[in-house]
Amino acid sequence: MSRIAVVGGHGKVAQQLHPILVEAGHTPVALVRRESYRSELESLGAEVRLLDIEKQDAAAFAEAFAGCDAVVFAAGGGPDGNIERKRTVDLEGSLRSIEAARAAGIRRFVQVSAINVDTPVPDDAAPVWRAYVEAKRDADAALRASDLEWTILRPGGLTDDPATGLVELGPHVARGDVTRADVAAVVAAVLDEPSTIGAQWNLVGGETPVARAIADAPSS
Repeated sequence: MSRIAVVGGHGKVAQQLHPILVEAGHTPVALVRRESYRSELESLGAEVRLLDIEKQDAAAFAEAFAGCDAVVFAAGGGPDGNIERKRTVDLEGSLRSIEAARAAGIRRFVQVSAINVDTPVPDDAAPVWRAYVEAKRDADAALRASDLEWTILRPGGLTDDPATGLVELGPHVARGDVTRADVAAVVAAVLDEPSTIGAQWNLVGGETPVARAIADAPSS
């Protein structure tokens, strides 16, 4: 049994992830900023620890990661809304998580990013979209440059449809939609698969079962 720290533990992907991790024999540790989330997340099988990823430093992150064997960064300010939160959540939250994982002696790190964030943003893009893409891009670059055992998943358009169990994975997969439930299934699956270390994949809905898609996905 492993303990998996989930940064952004009340997010929509994380809420799909917790029961999958429990089913796989892991203990999800949901890191959230509000005590009011506790009962909801405990009902999903998660242990709850409080962490405000926008206000607390890397030392607090490391304390929150204590006793965990891996980190999943699933936090996000979303593609809409406040530009500042793209920096404080999507970028700085990831950077502190990377630093804290190293300080806590945790090697395994899975990051949920966004599809095609390395592609240049058009000049006429909305400022909030530009901030979102650049934050995800820079967070991914920082994780790749670390000495952690990382996997980066870059989902396409997220939906709340039921899980299909069928996806397409790869470095150059074209943009498409994918259910949050299927993203969660892929996150859980790559955690237990050493061959995914060092892989950065786009992730969309497809026709291939998750385990086969992971086994067949090219590394680069």
